[in-house]
Amino acid sequence: MTLSRMPEPDRTVLDRSETIIGELVALLGADGVISREEGRRAFEADALTAYRQPPLAVALPRTTEDVSKLLKYCRQAGVKVVPRGAGTSLCGGATPTADSIVIGTSRMNSVLETDFVNRTITVQTGITNLAITDAVSAEGFFYAPDPSSQLACTLGGNLAMNSGGAHCLKYGVTTNNVLGLKMVLMDGEIVEINGPYLDSGGYDFMALVIGSEGQFGIITEATLKIIPRMPFARPVMLGFSSCEAAGQCVAAIIGSGIIPVAIEYMDKPAIAVAEAFAKAGYPLDVEALLIVEVEGFEDEIERLLRAITDIARNFDPQVIEASTSTEHSERIWKGRKAAFGAMGRISDYYCMDGTIPLARLPEVLSRIGEICAEKRLKVANVFHAGDGNLHPLILFNANDPDEAIRAEQAGAEILKLCVAVGGCLTGEHGVGIEKRDLMDIQFSPSDLAVQMRIKSIFDPHWLLNPGKVFPLPAQELGEQSAADRAA
Repeated sequence: MTLSRMPEPDRTVLDRSETIIGELVALLGADGVISREEGRRAFEADALTAYRQPPLAVALPRTTEDVSKLLKYCRQAGVKVVPRGAGTSLCGGATPTADSIVIGTSRMNSVLETDFVNRTITVQTGITNLAITDAVSAEGFFYAPDPSSQLACTLGGNLAMNSGGAHCLKYGVTTNNVLGLKMVLMDGEIVEINGPYLDSGGYDFMALVIGSEGQFGIITEATLKIIPRMPFARPVMLGFSSCEAAGQCVAAIIGSGIIPVAIEYMDKPAIAVAEAFAKAGYPLDVEALLIVEVEGFEDEIERLLRAITDIARNFDPQVIEASTSTEHSERIWKGRKAAFGAMGRISDYYCMDGTIPLARLPEVLSRIGEICAEKRLKVANVFHAGDGNLHPLILFNANDPDEAIRAEQAGAEILKLCVAVGGCLTGEHGVGIEKRDLMDIQFSPSDLAVQMRIKSIFDPHWLLNPGKVFPLPAQELGEQSAADRAA
């Protein structure tokens, strides 16, 4: 792909690399620092592997105090910092620069406290998403946000990108399930935002920090809501002869006032690949498949499924198949959860992430197909239809530079389309490098200037997660302003 330009490395930092590594070892010990080239290579990219750059070094703290010492040192030494969880980001959000230190939180993975009476859990942010639910499931609770990468992705990354997941239609995305945070600022100061209660007075800093992509500090601990698991849950599969009909059905279900736990969408190419891998029993002769799940007690589930299937019949479904057992439900969800990985077995793909108003879903799906056809590329659509969070998978050959460029161009056109119909550039993957240079499509120069002023308050010298979120020319102006203020 056409590599987005990254900030030029600071030669004075590179010239001090041996000294910097030695001082990091003094802070964390030899087992807390990775400096050899082969070790640093493992951190050169996240899941958007088109962008690669080994960092100067990798630091692996175990505690909030370790992170505080690291950031205080890096601030004094003028060294840039890239926070990283598991590296599952699909937007280049954890891509380092040559003069930066990656601070990986993977060793900070402990459960600190569970409070089942008040329905909270406090954890370090290196814990994986699924491990949070595992820690409370024996007591009948779960943590709601469930990205497809939940087996590997960490809470820290989820907080940075405000991640969602299939079941967030009903329960909300990350920001709706967090009560309090502990964060380390660039000067090493440890701050606590909110706590184990529903609301707090003053400014809503938590909403500002969640989704800020590591621009303000490194979140090291979080207190989360845990939710009692409903007694039963059942999905129904609805197959349609066209993508437009499936899109109209989604809008009609939400418009009726029914809020399922999840409404997931897969088109024909995605259905075929997921079925070949998961053997989920998906129909292969439909153009689009919806997986609609409801939960509650049996009589409530039956009532909701009847209402949903009645709505679906207005759009001439070819298939209506409700789950009949726990095993059947697990098989249906296995296919959806495995769809991205299964697609990767047959082709390289560029996974997009944009959000649109539900009423525009049919026309947007049609236009996505046209955009990719114009670029002579195939596309598979797998996404969270209930909240309009699209994830087109643009298929291409990564070894063909021309195809890679066309895939990136198609992705940019799709994101511009999302904004044009009243949506936004990202739903849960973040901006990172991937969408950085499209930010001025959604935001005016004044909007971006305000955002960068807020960044400068938290990070006056622009050392945190360089090269991300803001268009690079604007970033360079922001960094120059910071340098002028320092002078």
